[in-house]
Amino acid sequence: MKIAVTYENGEVFQHFGHTEYFKIYEIQDKEITSSQIINTNGSGHGALAGLLSSLQVDTLICGGIGMGAQTALLDAGIKLYGGASGSADKAVESLLAGNFMANPDFSCDHHGHHDHHGENHCGENKHGCAGNGGCN
Repeated sequence: MKIAVTYENGEVFQHFGHTEYFKIYEIQDKEITSSQIINTNGSGHGALAGLLSSLQVDTLICGGIGMGAQTALLDAGIKLYGGASGSADKAVESLLAGNFMANPDFSCDHHGHHDHHGENHCGENKHGCAGNGGCN
C-alpha cells in the first residue's frame, strides 16, 4: 500500500491543487516501512492524479480538494481522505490505526470564496470551506 499526503513543512498542505510536495509512505502490515518527499514540479490540478497514479499511490490524505480533482482521483482508483490538518505523519498513523478523523465537508471551490479585496480565505472556515481544510 502507498499513501500520499499533500505536504509542506511536516504538515498536511491544505490546497490539493496547489501542493508543491507529496510525502509518500510505503505501508506493510499497517506499519510505515519508508517515506519520501516528492516534488510535484508545478503539476496542476488535473496532472496530480496522474502523478500519484504513476507512483502507484492508492490512498491520498489532504486538506481541501475540489470536485474535479476528486473525480480524477476516483477515476485513477485512488481512495481519498480529505479534511485533514496538522502533522502529515500523525494523519497517516491515525488512518492506519483506524481512527482518522476527517471533516466530511472537505470539498471546496475557489469561485465565490473571495472577499471584496479579491483575497482567498479558504481554510479560514469563513466561507463554507472545509473546517480544517482549504480549497482545490
